Amino acid sequence: MIFERVHLNWDFSWPWLNLGNVFSEYISWVQWYEFTGTFGGTLWVWLVNIAVFKAILQFREFREKAIIYRSVVKISLLILLPIGLSLFLYYNYEEPGEKLNVVILQPNINPYTEKYNTTDTRIGDLLIELSKESVTDSTDIVIAPETVFADGTQLSNFENSEAVYFGNQISRIHANLSFLGGLSMFDRFSDPDKVRSQSNKIAPNDWYDDYNSAFLVQNSSDSTQLYHKSKLVVGVENFPYQDILKPILGDIMIDLGGTVAMKTTQENREVLWLSDNTGAAPIICYESVYGEYVTGYVENGAGFLSIITNDAWWKDTEGHRQHLSYARLRAVENRRFVARSANTGISAIINSRGDIEKSLGYEKKGTIVGQVGIQHEKTFYVKYGDYLPRIAQFLALFIFLFSVVKFKRKRPA
Repeated sequence: MIFERVHLNWDFSWPWLNLGNVFSEYISWVQWYEFTGTFGGTLWVWLVNIAVFKAILQFREFREKAIIYRSVVKISLLILLPIGLSLFLYYNYEEPGEKLNVVILQPNINPYTEKYNTTDTRIGDLLIELSKESVTDSTDIVIAPETVFADGTQLSNFENSEAVYFGNQISRIHANLSFLGGLSMFDRFSDPDKVRSQSNKIAPNDWYDDYNSAFLVQNSSDSTQLYHKSKLVVGVENFPYQDILKPILGDIMIDLGGTVAMKTTQENREVLWLSDNTGAAPIICYESVYGEYVTGYVENGAGFLSIITNDAWWKDTEGHRQHLSYARLRAVENRRFVARSANTGISAIINSRGDIEKSLGYEKKGTIVGQVGIQHEKTFYVKYGDYLPRIAQFLALFIFLFSVVKFKRKRPA
């Protein structure tokens, strides 16, 4: 558990295969993740394995059938009691009364051959076409995928960008409509005082910050809200331990159908507000793999989770299906609906017990029309985060110190 926690937070972080994630396709078994997060699943797996291992050792030593019978009962209870609790929570789930009408766009643009070889104008026209097919007078928000506007907008020119222009065009289809989408941005500068560890150097006294961002525009407001992605894909958006490794390895950023540059992040989890009391969590792609990280949006007031992503770089492998599946874990942990817009799929609406209510398959162009519930209560996990590995760290330190003291006592004088 300590290893998994460390792996969530260092520069080589790739927690895809953390043990607690394995239950993402058996969501009715782990409804108690709202109390423990995925570390509860990790602990569960380890406890069951330790119980089995201990039973085998005891039987090999004593060769008594009673050991087998007792062990089967203990292990069965260890497996079935958490599942029973989960099923109770699952079948007593209540839909939230407050709902938003959403339209999720899936433009199906190939990032290797199309996305970065077209213009934001053509993309904007496509998004307007898709929106007009599905938006009605009751629609509250239209959601488009990660970096759907990919020309590279200058940060200082954001308000006059094609992304904001087309976002406004969509939001003006009818009154009180909001548009949430993704775009690539950069900020070029020559001031050395602005240089950060994530800045990219072009030439002497010439740097730029590269952003993968989400933005929200509203017909009812002149202001535009912005968030910069802050959990980065290793080797694609983040050069691990750049100061140490870059002189040795050179520039080895991986091209997976996008811009190959170190991304710049922001410190806080921004909530994009549709109204005074309705906020969307603008989770961008890889960020949705991190449980405690996502709770930061809910702590800041998000009433539902919007995940915008571009999973086409996985191509037609299990990667994009697993990424969708992990969104179900975030729904349970936070007890929030998820509206997921994926460039090439799989887009989906997921309810707050982790069920996929609607989806649009991989490599299909179209829209999803549906509703997401708005919830304001905070789960135990949102309030306390990954407390299980923190307890594990304390216990590990205590066991280590106890072992050292015991060893010294046993040493001969």
